[in-house]
Amino acid sequence: MRYLSSIILILSFSLNAFSQSPHGKDMKIDCATCHTQEGWVVNPETFSFDHAKTNFLLEGQHKATDCKSCHTNLVFSEAKSECMQCHTDVHAGTLGSDCMLCHTTQSWLVTNISEIHQQTSFPLVGAHATADCFDCHTSNNFAQFEPLQVECINCHRKDYMAATEPNHVTGNYSTNCEDCHEMGAFQWSSGGFNHDFFPLTDGHAISDCFQCHTNNNYSSLSTDCFSCHQADYNASTTPNHVSAGLPQNCELCHTTKPGWKPASFDTHNDYYVIQGAHNRIATDCFACHEGSYNNTPNTCVGCHQADYNQTSDPVHSTSGFSTDCETCHSQDVWEPANFDHNDFYVIEGAHTKIAADCFACHQGSYDNTPNTCVGCHQADYNQTSDPAHSTSGFSTDCVTCHSQNAWEPANFDHNGFYVIQGAHTKIATDCFACHQGSYVNTPNTCFGCHSADYNQTADPAHQAANFPTECTDCHTENAWEPSTFDHDGQYFPIYSGKHRDEWNSCTDCHTNTSNYAVFSCITCHEHNQSDTDRHHSDVNNYVYNSNSCLSCHPDGRED
Repeated sequence: MRYLSSIILILSFSLNAFSQSPHGKDMKIDCATCHTQEGWVVNPETFSFDHAKTNFLLEGQHKATDCKSCHTNLVFSEAKSECMQCHTDVHAGTLGSDCMLCHTTQSWLVTNISEIHQQTSFPLVGAHATADCFDCHTSNNFAQFEPLQVECINCHRKDYMAATEPNHVTGNYSTNCEDCHEMGAFQWSSGGFNHDFFPLTDGHAISDCFQCHTNNNYSSLSTDCFSCHQADYNASTTPNHVSAGLPQNCELCHTTKPGWKPASFDTHNDYYVIQGAHNRIATDCFACHEGSYNNTPNTCVGCHQADYNQTSDPVHSTSGFSTDCETCHSQDVWEPANFDHNDFYVIEGAHTKIAADCFACHQGSYDNTPNTCVGCHQADYNQTSDPAHSTSGFSTDCVTCHSQNAWEPANFDHNGFYVIQGAHTKIATDCFACHQGSYVNTPNTCFGCHSADYNQTADPAHQAANFPTECTDCHTENAWEPSTFDHDGQYFPIYSGKHRDEWNSCTDCHTNTSNYAVFSCITCHEHNQSDTDRHHSDVNNYVYNSNSCLSCHPDGRED
């Protein structure tokens, strides 16, 4: 019982002590982690607090710093974590509040100032990389670095005002120093000068600025070649630039290489491509330009109009030849002409015999020469009498019957309209037998030609019996008679079986000559007790009429 009381007392003391911890309410760890029951002094053997689990990692000099230097009271959570809350800002706010941009926890010394400066709005390059910080940051406090303007002229205005070669002030030079000077250079002149706005190469690679910049003019000098080289232009004699009216864009023919020569008019192709036979006169400018370079024509006929007018075989001018010379000629050689007649009309067959005789078709004029058969052969069409093409209404598309290989014989393919076969082959060469003098709208059906045969036929009378006009139902082209109408196979056996030789005329059964769909069985098979009735006594619903007979006796037999 005594031990239990002691335990309760100890627990009560512990709970009371925890609730009144001098380290504040945020301290949640067990007191025994740092303290013992013998006293509040921290036992180094049991102390195991991990500072890395807080929001402030102990690195560098902070590892050796006494805890009380930062934790000035027993509420450890009230310790400051920002640098400037513990350390005095010797820069007086001129470099911001993030000390870690330049410093580390190892030492206050900064060894990479140039690298840090590269991340600012003014990277240190060229002479600036070796300059002393205080050459630019001139504050009385060496630890203060007030923000500076980054324009060159802000620091180098005295250099600008003192410059004499050339005099920047009188020359009204730009105050944007980087227009002429490079930040990466280590001196103001020579290699550090940036003349990229007008590259000093080849003939312009001069060291005497005043050759171009006369009268100390460094601001309004033109970059146009002619503005400096007008005297060279005026003095040129081969060719004479002034009298020939050559363009004043010197760069069209010349480069910046010293001596102006050789001129290389590389852009001639922009006006006219010199090729083929023209290469022979490529260096003789006057052969085409004739002393003037303005408005020189760039078409064939522009230069060769005289050749066009004088050509007599064939005569170009009066024959209406195209003035587009390239239609027949090439730049490689003027003759022979390489006119491709196939682009207009393909010369083949019998026409090849007159291929070299242009006038055989063109007759002195090359404008609007027809390219159809009838366009040239209208007279042949009109004069043809066997058969007469014009009066018979023949097509004027000659290739329907004729070919370019030979005019005769005609090779008209009649099968394209109507196939001539069977008995029709006997009249195949007698066109009038069918066409009767006219070849327009000739019928291509049997009835179209044989309606008279249809109307005149009496056995049976086709017209009176209203026979179909599709002649091939009963007839063939091999022979008109006998007809091929299959009465036995299609309707009723009259040529075989019991009805063979029992009839003389179609009208024996087809009593209605105007309608062969009507037939009669009972005309021959009379109705009487001893004949039909006796044989049908056991047939239900027996009716004596022709249609009923056919229904039960479709092939003419009794059973």
